Amino acid sequence: MPQHFQVTGGVPLRGSIRPSGNKNAALPLIAASLLADGPSQLTNVPRITDVDTLLNLVSDLGASVEWTGDNSVRIDPTNLRPQALNREMSAQIRASILLAGPLLARFGRVKLPPPGGDVIGRRRVDTHFLAFEQLGAEVTVGEDYTLEAKRLRGADIFLDEPSVTATENTLMAAVLAEGTTTLRNAASEPHVQDLANGLIGMGAQIDGIGTNVLTVQGVPSLHGATLEVGPDHIEVGSFIGLAAVTNGEVTIEGVRAADLRSILLGFERLGVRPVVDAGTVVVPSSQERRIRPDLGGHIPKLEDGPWPAFPADLMSIAVVVATQCEGMLLVFEKMFESRLYFLDMLIGLGAKIVLCDPHRAVIAGPAQLRGSEVRSPDIRAGMAMLLAALAAEGESQIYNISQIDRGYEDIDGRLRALGAQIERVSADG
Repeated sequence: MPQHFQVTGGVPLRGSIRPSGNKNAALPLIAASLLADGPSQLTNVPRITDVDTLLNLVSDLGASVEWTGDNSVRIDPTNLRPQALNREMSAQIRASILLAGPLLARFGRVKLPPPGGDVIGRRRVDTHFLAFEQLGAEVTVGEDYTLEAKRLRGADIFLDEPSVTATENTLMAAVLAEGTTTLRNAASEPHVQDLANGLIGMGAQIDGIGTNVLTVQGVPSLHGATLEVGPDHIEVGSFIGLAAVTNGEVTIEGVRAADLRSILLGFERLGVRPVVDAGTVVVPSSQERRIRPDLGGHIPKLEDGPWPAFPADLMSIAVVVATQCEGMLLVFEKMFESRLYFLDMLIGLGAKIVLCDPHRAVIAGPAQLRGSEVRSPDIRAGMAMLLAALAAEGESQIYNISQIDRGYEDIDGRLRALGAQIERVSADG
């Protein structure tokens, strides 16, 4: 039954919160578990709909899936079958494509429908298939994608873009390929590092983790292992933004400080300066919230890019924070041409924003936001609208919250623990 959030804004958030496991690490680790010759235990797995959907896909392929704790799941691929992926489930998430590498490596053939996911612009899959071809696969594109390979062989591969999922897919195929694979222009995000370290725990041989050049020495087989999902740095950034726009004081526990450098640099440009101490981030109240101009008084620019640049998944959050800061800011969303379209709703709440083109916008602040009815167009924009509603004066209704649930575990319950006035309302009231 459809649900929406009823939010009353203007209440400072206070207290402690812990980020969930990184969605973008959990999904490839679930896929990687299919490479093993025995069961694997995944820990710190977020209980979100994207994870549930991928686990249902894995189960539909014959793997045994069992939740052994609140955030722990056991996956046994012993009875995995080489069959086409379920079309309906594949259309629900982008991560369905991550099953291509493991299934190709194990069975030499995979047939998968086009993946679904957020509508934030064109999200090409060419990079995946070009890499598979260099490993020896034949790719046929029709209504479905069909990949076949009698034997995968290592190769020197230069990805035509540093795609996260293409890097992960290629890694998972290469670990069982014959010989050495050198993967250049690879993505190096924290979740890519989590996948590579997880594969090593299963018996893979990978060098260069955290860099843009990965070297993989193929092995005959992998074994099951315990795979830990790291903390979600995008959630950490979201919580920093929530504290800032509500003028609250929030302590974020269980973080990896090394994952936050570019995020903290971006928030510092907005006049938001959290304090980092080992595994904790504290966002004090009364942040300056003044956009720092460039030298000479020029309007500064905040732009995203591949890691270690400011993450694209936090650009929507940064835009909302900027509306509550004094000064002007140019945001440059390089990655996806439809990600900024949610700004129309933000303008409707009272934000002072000029959308220059699909990739750039100028924000002037501070603006008094007013509660209204809005929708969640995708995971990150949905979270951004939740920030805006909590910063706004009056009440807001946020619809299509199934998008937010895809990426944030029990977000309403966790925010209520910080004092947020938010309720989940069913269509029947």
